[in-house]
Amino acid sequence: MTPEALAALMAGHAHSPAAQVAQTAHRLALAAHWKPRPGARLVEIGCGQGDTTAVLADLVGLTGHVLATDPGPADYGAPVTLGASLRHLAAGPLGDRVEPRLGLDLATAPPEPGFDAVVLAHCSWYVADAATLRRLLERARDWAPVLHFAEWDPEPSAPGQLAHLLAVRLQAHLVATGLRGDGNIRTPFSRPQILRLLAETGWHAGPAVPVPTDGLQDADWEIDAARYWLEEARAQGEVPPHALDLAESEADVLAACARPRGNACLPAWTVTATA
Repeated sequence: MTPEALAALMAGHAHSPAAQVAQTAHRLALAAHWKPRPGARLVEIGCGQGDTTAVLADLVGLTGHVLATDPGPADYGAPVTLGASLRHLAAGPLGDRVEPRLGLDLATAPPEPGFDAVVLAHCSWYVADAATLRRLLERARDWAPVLHFAEWDPEPSAPGQLAHLLAVRLQAHLVATGLRGDGNIRTPFSRPQILRLLAETGWHAGPAVPVPTDGLQDADWEIDAARYWLEEARAQGEVPPHALDLAESEADVLAACARPRGNACLPAWTVTATA
């Protein structure tokens, strides 16, 4: 399907058609590197609202299967919750190829046989720390012999991407210093960190390749999230004062760099690894 046709199957399309088309087109660009074959059985880690799930379900065809997992609860997410978005996708023409399992953590769940590849796209930054990601990558080898991995790169390639970086760093700072515990961004791993973790957990990674991020709105979303969570930290009764001082400084630099809207996203990259 085209990006427009796939995006129209998503619940988020009703809230922001242009944003949904951009997200779907990016996932199609990622999948062009992964090349899942028709009939493939895939396990997706961190499916979220199903942006990548829909692309995978389309590519594996009528005889394929996508087990879409996420440790988050069904009522998490906005403007559409994870549960509502995946139910909407399951009710459409791709629904018979998708098996959503929310609340499932593959780091602890017993592996199931018969899967060809594990997909982990744009969700490693939500992991608490390197030790947790290491356990997840180790367990992924029990599920399938191939891993398709994609993530943002926290090394800007253009000055306009700096605000996105500052926003994710501020969110990670708030988590690491105990100023808040909710939200998504926790550990913005670098590309070298990820590649080292893959090697340490027995994966043999191929070349890491860049994937365009033009038209994506994630930078604006993360800037809004950083400002929101800083306000939450300010409202707390007792917080480590030094940690809050540093966060305020980071927020001032972010404010100086960010545009009202249309901030450029960081680069993205993908790699396929074999066990």
